[in-house]
Amino acid sequence: MDDTAHRTTPYDPSAEARWVPEPDKRPGRTAFQRDRARVLHSAALRRLAGTTQVVAPMRSDFPRTRLTHSLECAQVGRELGAALGCDPDLVETGCLAHDIGHPPFGHTGEEALDQAAEACGGFEGNAQSLRILTRLEPKRFAPLDEAPARLAPWPGRSVGLNLSRAALDAATKYPWPRGGHPTNPTSTKYGVYADDLPVFRWLRTGAPADRKCFEATVMDWSDDVAYSTHDVEDGLQAGHIDPSALRSVEERAELFKIAERYAPEAAAEEFGEALDRLQAQEWWPKSYDGSARARAGLKDLTSQLIGRFCLAAEQATRARYGPGPLTRYAAELVVPPGVRVECAVLKAVAVRYVMQRDEQAQLRARQRIVIAELAYVLGQRAPEGLDPVFRALYEEAEDDRAALRAVIDQIATLTDASALALHSRMVGQAWT
Repeated sequence: MDDTAHRTTPYDPSAEARWVPEPDKRPGRTAFQRDRARVLHSAALRRLAGTTQVVAPMRSDFPRTRLTHSLECAQVGRELGAALGCDPDLVETGCLAHDIGHPPFGHTGEEALDQAAEACGGFEGNAQSLRILTRLEPKRFAPLDEAPARLAPWPGRSVGLNLSRAALDAATKYPWPRGGHPTNPTSTKYGVYADDLPVFRWLRTGAPADRKCFEATVMDWSDDVAYSTHDVEDGLQAGHIDPSALRSVEERAELFKIAERYAPEAAAEEFGEALDRLQAQEWWPKSYDGSARARAGLKDLTSQLIGRFCLAAEQATRARYGPGPLTRYAAELVVPPGVRVECAVLKAVAVRYVMQRDEQAQLRARQRIVIAELAYVLGQRAPEGLDPVFRALYEEAEDDRAALRAVIDQIATLTDASALALHSRMVGQAWT
């Protein structure tokens, strides 16, 4: 048995509680070990192997998918969380689950589904993650005699993976409903749909309003670290990023315009200073030719960047809060502003040289059409075309909004390839 099962825990019983109480089939495991196992073995997580991260997974063998990104985020988060006194299984669970609601075609699919779902409250990948974890991924069901007020809207329904309160909270990047952003009501980012508010209120019991738990802040930074570094690695490996271009005055100006969206609080000169700091490091690549030595250097680049970003956050957080376990709402992760700007510049590099390529823009335009046409045709023909789980949700829907949500749920759980296949079958046109 894993010896971590016997470690002491700074988490109280409320953090380990589940929406539907259940006994452990194997006593000795911690609640958070059970959570991690449930997410790791879920179909929803496996589906991410066929879902776009930056480049469509079927385009070549090399690019990362949502699954490999989630696994890498989990490794980064587990180590950073453990260094700060969090339960490592809890942080890893939050990291594994953070993208579990992302639909086919990545953010392109998310935007297209948001338009298709306007009549039922919109679509957001993070809100969909909560919906999958607490409703759509079948693992546990509420008792048939449970009071409706406890498990709205009906007793006996699926409660998803039935994770602990702390695990659901650790996976919640935006702890508010649509339009509820604490400082920007027009923000498109939110973490819960209106009909999932009962379980959301339960998981946020005792939480300060609109504030992420500490484990979620570790997950959030680990997500930023993982995709900013790995997307640059992928771009260099694929030949889309030329390190020498980052020394061009004209290219840097265009790059920093993009970086502003990721660090809007930074002054204009900070982006140049951040890129200069990175380029001054001995491990920063001067060129890339695909040789074995260059590939080893590329892996070292990724390792150095992850270490740089995580160590900076660990040291700054410890400087503010001191030693000892930092959990739940006892602290907030501190990331030095200069490090956030460096991360923003890396994100901008991936956007400019990978995502903004002409072929990617054309591909995204076709993907938007696929999602829009799927939503229209399925909505017209439903329950035809719906899998049994979503057919049942559609047939049980009490109004048009709930029926449309079932259709959106179906599309959101497809991989890139299965979305194209269903579109071909339902609409009658093959897309590549």
